[in-house]
Amino acid sequence: MAKKSKKSRQKITRFKKNCIFCKKGLEIDYKDIDLIKRYLTNRGKIKSRRITGVCAKHQRKLTKEVQRARFLNLVPYVVK
Repeated sequence: MAKKSKKSRQKITRFKKNCIFCKKGLEIDYKDIDLIKRYLTNRGKIKSRRITGVCAKHQRKLTKEVQRARFLNLVPYVVK
């Protein structure tokens, strides 16, 4: 049985994205449409944390604020 090379045992580290809300201390608010639209796709869906780099805590908060903005008709549910 052959030994595994040192390279195959090393972990692959990927670039870690930092949450902009944690880093800069920004607050998520449903009235800030420009900030909310940055986290929506062109079809109106909420982008995943994997793509945006937002932490889990702020992703949950962002989801609630997007839902609130949709309910008040500040952001459309679906873009045709």
